[in-house]
Amino acid sequence: MQPRIPLPEDRPWRVLGLMSGTSADGVDAVLIEVAPGGFEGGTPFLRLLGHHPWAYPAALRDQVLAAASNRLSPADLCILQRRLGDHHAQAANDLCGQLSLRPDLASLHGQTVQHHPDQGASLQLADPYVLAEGLGCPVVWDLRRRDLALGGQGAPLVPLPERWLHGAAPWLALNLGGIANLTFWDGQRTRAWDTGPAMSLLDLAAQRWLHLPFDPEGAAATGQVAQPLLERWLRHPYFQLAPPKSTGREVFGEAWIASEFQALEAMPRPDRLATLAAFTAASVAHETERLRPWPANLRGLVSGGGARHQRLRQELAQRLPLRLEDDAVFPAGAREAVSWALLGAASALGIPGNLPEVTGASKPAVLGSWVWP
Repeated sequence: MQPRIPLPEDRPWRVLGLMSGTSADGVDAVLIEVAPGGFEGGTPFLRLLGHHPWAYPAALRDQVLAAASNRLSPADLCILQRRLGDHHAQAANDLCGQLSLRPDLASLHGQTVQHHPDQGASLQLADPYVLAEGLGCPVVWDLRRRDLALGGQGAPLVPLPERWLHGAAPWLALNLGGIANLTFWDGQRTRAWDTGPAMSLLDLAAQRWLHLPFDPEGAAATGQVAQPLLERWLRHPYFQLAPPKSTGREVFGEAWIASEFQALEAMPRPDRLATLAAFTAASVAHETERLRPWPANLRGLVSGGGARHQRLRQELAQRLPLRLEDDAVFPAGAREAVSWALLGAASALGIPGNLPEVTGASKPAVLGSWVWP
């Protein structure tokens, strides 16, 4: 298969992937080896060469959260894009320096600050030109909007890479980032969508009531679950929607916490955090019911920052009739960046990166825009 851009023909490609998730805590940079001929057989991934997580400074994270909550002026939003571009470029250059390797191409997700699929719009901030100049290689970015232009949700886009990574036997992969999403492969077709909040609300609660960026391992979520409150939250309109669907901090973020502030403040602090953990678990369990009947040999995998939140894991174990094992093939935080690197390599080959049955797009499409050094 002939690439659309000049790339090596005598060796595997080195592809850099950069992911900034809805948890808005920083950038994960990975460098992987890809076999361009492997896409035809569904096995393009060869190996992970390196992973470098680089957290946002507090001031930058505050700006990202302000952008997601409609609290930035156009000028500040403009400047934030450049600052995020600089941060991504630094993470990429640090990783390449550690490995003494240069990528053949880079795939940049950027930081989602607004996602409005019902309006056909989504905004990921980062500056690909800074990255291309710093790395000296082509950069593909803005991968979501092609799917949105075709009537899709623009998300989730990782299900196809998940298929390339997990193999042919049935599996359900649950990613617990800021927003929770699942991908389900029953051996014949893929289904995937955002299930609702994962750590977005729990992290905001930790910042408000623990004065910490997050609750390490869920240590403070030791209270009782307020069942009437939980049942009311599960009547949220998002859970009544059928897939394809996607969501973000616009729905389950600061505005949501503010609307529930009075009810949460009426409870002891451990109960607030326990009830929010139960909300994530219960919404996941509710959404997985759409997948019934499950194959008898279904394997359950969990990844993302929420996989380390012990109370959330306990609530999932109680509510989800499927044993979840840690998806430990990659270091924590690396998996989505690996998926994004694979999507970038697919784009270079002219291979569609979306699944219309997942996103609702009218057709498969090659994703992203390219920037040249």
